[in-house]
Amino acid sequence: MAELWKSLPSWVRNIVVPIVVLILAWNLVWFVIGAVTSLIAFLIKALVLVAVAAGVVILVKKAAKS
Repeated sequence: MAELWKSLPSWVRNIVVPIVVLILAWNLVWFVIGAVTSLIAFLIKALVLVAVAAGVVILVKKAAKS
């Protein structure tokens, strides 16, 4: 691997490789942000669904009593 690295021209080692690494890191950061955002959105939707279901159960029980 070291031989491959040393065989690359200096402009590739100093310019191209850092740019590629930055692009990959940027994409990885946005992937993580997207995954976390999706998970939070899913949890919020699940909590709203549970709250609505609980409200319906309470209303049905009140209606059954009267």
